[in-house]
Amino acid sequence: MEKFPLENDLVARGLSAYAPYLMNRITHRYNQTLGTTMAEAGLSTIKMRVVCALAAKGSLTVNDLSVYAVAEQSTMSRTLEQMAREGLVDRAMDESDSRVRVISLTQAGHDIYTRIWPAMAEAEARMFDGIDPADRAQLLETLDGMLRNIRLNPL
Repeated sequence: MEKFPLENDLVARGLSAYAPYLMNRITHRYNQTLGTTMAEAGLSTIKMRVVCALAAKGSLTVNDLSVYAVAEQSTMSRTLEQMAREGLVDRAMDESDSRVRVISLTQAGHDIYTRIWPAMAEAEARMFDGIDPADRAQLLETLDGMLRNIRLNPL
């Protein structure tokens, strides 16, 4: 079997020059940093994402929440059932389409958000220690552009 050279592959570039690898490591490390805080609040990573998405965006359909919280719809449905039983979210029928459910935070859900946000903000701030604010702004703009390039939906 003839070998084909791969231009600019991981062997040549190295993992530290491969954006998906770096983004995955950063996200994983961030989630690990928050592990104790989330466990004390009774939240998994997916529940944390749901709480934060609803806090930031307000009420969302299950489909939209799946996008913002980065979860498959089946996982999201199970998570929302559990969060509703725990009193963290409300599920209501959409006024214009009875097949659609709209999810919102309850007061208990909002209280959890106000409890976890300081730890989340601190963990994010640590990621940017020693990074020039202009570089931080450029990175966020670049990441937003990358998301626009690969997104499958308008959210």
